[in-house]
Amino acid sequence: MIQLNDLTKRYGEVIAVDGLDFTVRPGVVTGFLGPNGAGKTTTMRMILGLDLPTSGSVTIGGRLYRDLPTPLREVGSLLDAQALHPRRSASDHLRYLAQSSGIPTGRVAEVLDLVGLSNAAGRSAGEFSLGMSQRLGIAAALLGDPPVLLLDEPVNGLDPEGVLWIRTLMRSWAAEGRTVLVSSHLMSEMALTADRLLIIGKGRLIAEADTAEFTATGEEVFVRAGDPAFARRLELAGGQVLSQEGGFVVTGVTAPDVGRLAAAEGVTLYELTPRRTSLETAFMELTRDSADYSAGQGVAR
Repeated sequence: MIQLNDLTKRYGEVIAVDGLDFTVRPGVVTGFLGPNGAGKTTTMRMILGLDLPTSGSVTIGGRLYRDLPTPLREVGSLLDAQALHPRRSASDHLRYLAQSSGIPTGRVAEVLDLVGLSNAAGRSAGEFSLGMSQRLGIAAALLGDPPVLLLDEPVNGLDPEGVLWIRTLMRSWAAEGRTVLVSSHLMSEMALTADRLLIIGKGRLIAEADTAEFTATGEEVFVRAGDPAFARRLELAGGQVLSQEGGFVVTGVTAPDVGRLAAAEGVTLYELTPRRTSLETAFMELTRDSADYSAGQGVAR
């Protein structure tokens, strides 16, 4: 279990993390979400003792990370898959970690096989693609067979097979009663992977809920219209519009409302599909005022 109590981190006048209070419990995959600059990576670095809090505390199983007697046996982490010596082979990289942490070196072959890198064990890390580096980073996180796992953007660079593999791995890890905290920008993947969500913006916790509860906040309607300007008319009618491939998604108005407005405006609708609110749409609505960096909203006109 990971416990944050009023965790705060300042860099001069900038507050990167602002009084975070939450608990990451074992037995579920917890998704850690937020816009760019929200403070996710800084928070994870403080969990791992890489950055010191300005105030507050964060503990793992009731202890600070620096007080863990065998950290790799208790916490596995992936923050930067490229943080490897480029001339060291994959097996040597893991062997070094194992020997420095009292982990049997036989575990190296096991995790290389688990992540699909057995055939590349002798290759230098500098020759690896992004996806292969990601797999090696995950192998390092799993090396000590830890009860706690922290992964920052674990699907970055993975092909579809790799994405399915890491999703299955995280869910099976949690099913064994372990604590899994994963940060990602891929909302569609988090919707399939995470049981519970922690969402932060500008360093503050703005939502904490089960994934199913978070996406059950209302109805969204997918629309394909003959007139692109129809999106603006829906906004004026109180809807919130988000571009999506082939059309746009609108929340805040019902499908019958959209149909009636289209009929009144003489707009042809090619598709009008009500559906449950997606994680992406719910996330965008919740964090609309918390993004430090954002492009223009709505549909191009």
